[in-house]
Amino acid sequence: MSSISKVQGKVEVRLRWDPSPWGQQPRHLDIVAATYSADAPHGRPVYVVHSESRSPDGTINMSRHSETGQGYGYMEVMVLELDRLAASFARVVVGVAIHQNGGTRTFGDLSHARTLVVEGYKELLSDDFAGVAGSTAATVGEFTKDASGAWEFRAMVRGFDSEPVGFSAEMGSVPQP
Repeated sequence: MSSISKVQGKVEVRLRWDPSPWGQQPRHLDIVAATYSADAPHGRPVYVVHSESRSPDGTINMSRHSETGQGYGYMEVMVLELDRLAASFARVVVGVAIHQNGGTRTFGDLSHARTLVVEGYKELLSDDFAGVAGSTAATVGEFTKDASGAWEFRAMVRGFDSEPVGFSAEMGSVPQP
């Protein structure tokens, strides 16, 4: 699997994690997507999509959502229909944030957390967050539009130490050396 993959249309970002042990606060994670305009691909997001929202045109939305991690397989699924996204968009960054209710939690505190990015049956990314174990949020990857208008996916697992609201504002920033 290469680090850059061409994508044609509909992509799913999936997320799973084990529920909290008995007697502890529920562990709540969210998939977050931020869209960026062609005029400012590293500027402020035009809009952000998460469990409580969807894109204005319906091209990015949650098809499954969990606040506890209970269930089988992937409990959270976000669908991105890049082929239907307006021409004014050139970049979409997707990440995962851990809600910090009940004290600070990092990916290292979770058991069996995993994200999977797929286009149909083609796996674009599979990651267990081990590389960002000390972080409270992480980007998963970015979708960018090339000069011909075709979309590409680049795996970009990068850790952040922020709450979900702060993360959505900074997740598309350029990494500092």
